[in-house]
Amino acid sequence: MLSEFTVLPEALEAFGAQVAIVLGSGLNSFADALEIEETIPYDAIPGLPASKVSGHAGAFALARVKGHPLLLCRGRVHLYEGWSAHEVTTGVRLLHRLGVHRLILTNAAGTLHPGFPPGQWMMLNDHLNLTGASPLSGGPNFIDLTEAYSPRLREIFRHAAAEAGLPLHEGVYASLPGPQYETPAEIRMLRTLGADAVGMSTVLETIQARALGVEVAAFSCLTNWAAGITGESLSHEEVTDTGRGAAGALIEILHRALPRIVG
Repeated sequence: MLSEFTVLPEALEAFGAQVAIVLGSGLNSFADALEIEETIPYDAIPGLPASKVSGHAGAFALARVKGHPLLLCRGRVHLYEGWSAHEVTTGVRLLHRLGVHRLILTNAAGTLHPGFPPGQWMMLNDHLNLTGASPLSGGPNFIDLTEAYSPRLREIFRHAAAEAGLPLHEGVYASLPGPQYETPAEIRMLRTLGADAVGMSTVLETIQARALGVEVAAFSCLTNWAAGITGESLSHEEVTDTGRGAAGALIEILHRALPRIVG
């Protein structure tokens, strides 16, 4: 048991979910598509950071898929809010403490790939940690990230997307600390490094989860073309609006895939 969680709501501790989903910017509508048994705000748990960013509700939603418990995390905190890498991943350690073995991460990201247009989804098959931080700092935590994103889970989601007839790209996600969006020169650098999408979250959570032995899958909602590709300005409102509009496709994929994952 981890000492950082000394007091937990009884309903959350007793729920028994082995699968959790973290919902990124503008993606809370997924929770609205499920029957929620109970909602528990993050601030009900001492020591658990809560985001103040628009689009991050800051609450756990207890739901079920075909009778199996599913824990939804409505929002996350970020480095750019002033939290450390260890604090950003507090929620992942809590999920592990609660018995979660499979973690599905979602985020909003800018797309760098000409074949991955805004409004579609990309499943992560690798990442670039360009935040300059790690939640594992402070010890010799030499974990293997060769398969950071579970090939088994990716195959399940790939099959579910094909069944639904929905596009699901696969690629490399670059995580930067933010909060400013990238410059066109930085985007050219990221394309040279092999990135297909860029955002400000997810990678630190993946590192922490894999260090705990939790299986991970992750998805980027491609909300906008990255800086310099079209010449248009970027805004957080565009990110959240596109996320809400694209949520339906991921909801369909998740509904088809989750019974094979939570069961």
